[in-house]
Amino acid sequence: MDVIRLPDVAATEALASRLAKSLPMETAGWIVLLQGDLGAGKSTLARAMLREMGHDGPVPSPTYTLVEPYELEIGNIYHIDLYRISGLVELEHLGWHDLRDGLALVEWPERAPELREHADLQIALDYDGSGRAAVLQSLSDRGAAMLSGTGLGRLIRR
Repeated sequence: MDVIRLPDVAATEALASRLAKSLPMETAGWIVLLQGDLGAGKSTLARAMLREMGHDGPVPSPTYTLVEPYELEIGNIYHIDLYRISGLVELEHLGWHDLRDGLALVEWPERAPELREHADLQIALDYDGSGRAAVLQSLSDRGAAMLSGTGLGRLIRR
């Protein structure tokens, strides 16, 4: 397994920028899973992706709201935190299907493991000394195509 070393926040933001620039113009229905322990950099990565995609303003954590929606020129982006969700059934009751018109950046996807079969990309973040490390994995053909455009080459697994 190849690991992308992220020695500081700037490196995490640079990775997010590369990922955001590699997304297609049409992102409706895309699901990107952001996995990692508390403080591993999930929200940092999501914030940097949102900024790269054109959001100018604060990006609050969706921990308590569960979903933070953003209407951008590229389309709707939903920053989602599943930490307080107990599974896919609860997620469906909260309106998951209403979010399919945009890109979903999903933190704590392990709370609804069934999402993985519908996702396009998983970014697993972990601590690496004083920095972080990331493993990117495509989960769909379009996720693989998107990752091939990042220029990260062998650091991506399928």
